[in-house]
Amino acid sequence: MTNDESFDHLREKVTSSTEIFNGKIIKVTHDDVLLPNGSTSKREVVHHNGAVAIIAIHEEHLYFVRQYRTPTEEVILEIPAGKVEKHEAPDDTAKKELKEEIGAVSTDIRKLYEFYTAPGFASELIHLYIAEDIKFEDQALENDEFLDIVKIPVNSLKEKLESGYFRDAKTIIAVQYILLNL
Repeated sequence: MTNDESFDHLREKVTSSTEIFNGKIIKVTHDDVLLPNGSTSKREVVHHNGAVAIIAIHEEHLYFVRQYRTPTEEVILEIPAGKVEKHEAPDDTAKKELKEEIGAVSTDIRKLYEFYTAPGFASELIHLYIAEDIKFEDQALENDEFLDIVKIPVNSLKEKLESGYFRDAKTIIAVQYILLNL
């Protein structure tokens, strides 16, 4: 789906925007919008630079990271991922995050999809990649990253998915991709 002119009857126009918060990762605005029917409404928007997520597959295993997430107050199992920095291409971020989080370098990394995490209130767009032909080196974690590397055999992914083992959306999408395509 694109921003084609044929969808003008659905568009909202931001008439004013007030910044509520501007942090390291997100910015939050309170926007006044003009609706397609001429009425007005308000929107709360979380602006995010975007992120990458990487399906790292090696020798019939999928690689994950286990880390604590403050918003959920849980330790969550996720595929390697990270935010895209301003003026950084998602392809470069994907290679960087693969090395940082699981110490992997791939000569075969390619983009699969892009998807929004929560388009009702956030602009975050995740770029999903798959990395094959992986070689392992040392991790290059940032100072504020604490995680465990977990590898799971591909042949056990369906059972784990069905049992609710995965609770992170990007990870569920990645596991479903593997189950549909391998």
